[in-house]
Amino acid sequence: MTDKSVWDREIPVPKHLIEYVDRGVREKLPLGTEVHGISGSGSSYWARTAKIDATDAAGNSTPFFMKVLQYEQGRDMVSAEYHAMSLLHSVKPDMVVEPVAWGTYTEEPDTHFFLCRFHRFLTEKSSEKTPKEKETNKVPDVMEFPELVADLHKRGTSKRGEFGFPITMYGGRNPQTFPVCNSWEECFSRGLDKIFDMEAKVQGADEEMHQLREGLMTKVIPRILRPLETGGRTLTPTLVHGDLWDGNVAVDEATGRPVIFDATPLYAHNEYELAPWWPTRHRMSREYIKEYTRHFSPSQPEEDFEDRVKLYSM
Repeated sequence: MTDKSVWDREIPVPKHLIEYVDRGVREKLPLGTEVHGISGSGSSYWARTAKIDATDAAGNSTPFFMKVLQYEQGRDMVSAEYHAMSLLHSVKPDMVVEPVAWGTYTEEPDTHFFLCRFHRFLTEKSSEKTPKEKETNKVPDVMEFPELVADLHKRGTSKRGEFGFPITMYGGRNPQTFPVCNSWEECFSRGLDKIFDMEAKVQGADEEMHQLREGLMTKVIPRILRPLETGGRTLTPTLVHGDLWDGNVAVDEATGRPVIFDATPLYAHNEYELAPWWPTRHRMSREYIKEYTRHFSPSQPEEDFEDRVKLYSM
């Protein structure tokens, strides 16, 4: 859930950047594409987002969705998103939004963009009383979506048998790094450690937080995660979306099928994906976890399953 303090902030990207289609964008569109216009579409607290109306070489409507950010971090963010979505789409093309390209504006070279196929989503009235969220995407059906996610996990296994991800991803504007490791416990611990480091850098040193961090790293994580890879047990590194809360999932209006986007993927323990479904504030909650386990059984030791999901949901 987005922090309420950002609701009324101005998006840190000038609006005029989505009032025209830059030549750098046009050059990345599929050959034969004819652009007819651009308009704001979707919502973001960090980027400008737009729909590009276009037709393909045969004259068929083929709109695109564009996300625009600026400066060096913006370039890193759109590049990471393109590579992440390309990997996920290669594994589960029937569920993942198809990425098209990323690049840099010609007229304003400090401006960078991510392009993907445009989908119109089914919506419903939002429970959030905010200007940007009067309507929200409809979430997929609990009897359908968890099975599709389980299928993604079964298909997307690491060929090298390694956990983590080789490039830095971004959760919002915050970098997220899970180093490539042979052990899931090590990968998760090091990734979480970096998040604690960022928190301390922004908020300053805090003795209570230091003690909680120490206990988590030296006691909680080893107790809950180490049994997954000891006592003769092994884990298969699985490609996960990484942030599968209801804000990054929708239902396509034309097909009625679930669609996922805005990924922060890594090769992980598959149960890591279930973390956003644990908090009751989310519209996709624990009933989705229960349905998922019908298609992908909990890892052993099964008695630690609930504690693992709680840990991942921190």
